[in-house]
Amino acid sequence: MNEKELTKEVDKRRTFAIISHPDAGKTTITEQLLLFGGIVREAGTVKARKSGNFAKSDWMEIEQKRGISVTSSVMQFDYQGKRINILDTPGHEDFSEDTYRTLMAVDSAVMVIDAAKGIEPQTKKLFQICKMRGIPIFTFMNKLDRDSRPPMELVDQLENVLGIEAYPMNWPIGSGRIFKGIYDRYNHRVELFQPESNERNFLKLDKDGNIEGDNQLEDDDIYGDAKDEMDLISEAGNEFSAEKIKNGDQTPVFFGSALANFGVQTFLDAYLKMAPAPGPHKTLAGTEVEPNDENFTGFVFKIQANMNPHHRDRIAFVRICSGEFKKGMDVTLDRTQKSIRLSNVTEFMANTRENVKTAVAGDIIGLYDTGNFQIGDTIYTGKHQVEFEKLPQFTPELFMRVSAKNVMKQKSFHKGIKQLVQEGAIQLYTTYSTGQYILGAVGQLQFEVFKFRMKNEYNSDVLMEPMGNKIARWIDPEQLDEKMSSSRNILVKDINEEPLFLFENQFAERWFKDKYPNVKLTAKL
Repeated sequence: MNEKELTKEVDKRRTFAIISHPDAGKTTITEQLLLFGGIVREAGTVKARKSGNFAKSDWMEIEQKRGISVTSSVMQFDYQGKRINILDTPGHEDFSEDTYRTLMAVDSAVMVIDAAKGIEPQTKKLFQICKMRGIPIFTFMNKLDRDSRPPMELVDQLENVLGIEAYPMNWPIGSGRIFKGIYDRYNHRVELFQPESNERNFLKLDKDGNIEGDNQLEDDDIYGDAKDEMDLISEAGNEFSAEKIKNGDQTPVFFGSALANFGVQTFLDAYLKMAPAPGPHKTLAGTEVEPNDENFTGFVFKIQANMNPHHRDRIAFVRICSGEFKKGMDVTLDRTQKSIRLSNVTEFMANTRENVKTAVAGDIIGLYDTGNFQIGDTIYTGKHQVEFEKLPQFTPELFMRVSAKNVMKQKSFHKGIKQLVQEGAIQLYTTYSTGQYILGAVGQLQFEVFKFRMKNEYNSDVLMEPMGNKIARWIDPEQLDEKMSSSRNILVKDINEEPLFLFENQFAERWFKDKYPNVKLTAKL
């Protein structure tokens, strides 16, 4: 397609991540969005395990058993003339590294907050990453059909705890058993909460913000309180600023209940009007790649093994940054400068995939991978080399020795470890002296997922021996003497054969530095 056609297609894209603290309702709101996109006929919930009706985005077996998201999933659908790419991320802090990398691949974020609990620690962490990157943030206060904190308190929390201006697009009329609906100043209407009905019911507002015609809701004290608060915010609150929203300095705030499918469509309709289309991406050289550039570019932000356990496949998730993907095209992998033909490429609906023939900037595509790609890789067409900014990586703090329970199944054990480590959540180290495998992770739950997947996806039971917290520090190979190793600083190699020490604690690290003052230690990955 020509530049004009490409620009038109790119402008249709809306690519966003849904972020939250665990159990705030993130996966449930994702289900409702898929319902509007016609992807699912009925919205299931992670809680409804007995019916086998799991969240579409929670495709991994362990996610269905535990009722949590442990890996980012991608869903794509069309709605009101827009092509929407949703990235549903893990809420649990043990999987935040996956979420942080996913945030590099989106143009905006939807922050889901449990209105009964307010802002929780993980929400704050994820918000800070969005703020650092200047990602536009849209806030959905969830679970209003349950007893909630006063809405004024929730909005104050956004501003005081997160340090972002809040602009309420609507306002709840009560909560819990007395939840009546939302006063919607953006659309000049009241949306009534009627959980027993599938129909949406609206009351129009006149130019003064009052309900048109006679309605008994006007005489309800709960409505009166909500109206007074909304009037106060309109008078003394922040002014709406599209520029501030674009820069991540102001967040539009919506209220509703994802489980009751109330307020979600109102949110989605408004989001599509305000959220940005794909923008430019920075390169390591300091330049920017525009989305309508004729050359194709993209980067790998995630690798996932065994999305289809029957085929033992491996998928590299790529965010397209510019140009148009065409089936069978040749691209250059920046890290190796090798040419790779992209002939088997998919688009996503969580665990179901369809072959894609074309895609443009803003889209997420999946490349079937036989081991060519690593997280953070840039691929491009054209004569000029492109390398996008590095993705965030965390140095592990928790470590486990791991071995095969059955020595006769070493082949599946080694295959499983190799493939799961390439996903980037678990780090693999090998001791210099014995070749023993050691796993490193940022959270304990990562080890549980690893053990579960080794058994269920590779038929390999593993033995895991906790080593506790360690401090990982890399050393220049030219400065290394294997005699430096001891029980307090174990010498290992990472997956790239680079040497590092696992220090028992800060005291052990200081002791080493005192003994070898000229040796440089780094916390890099």
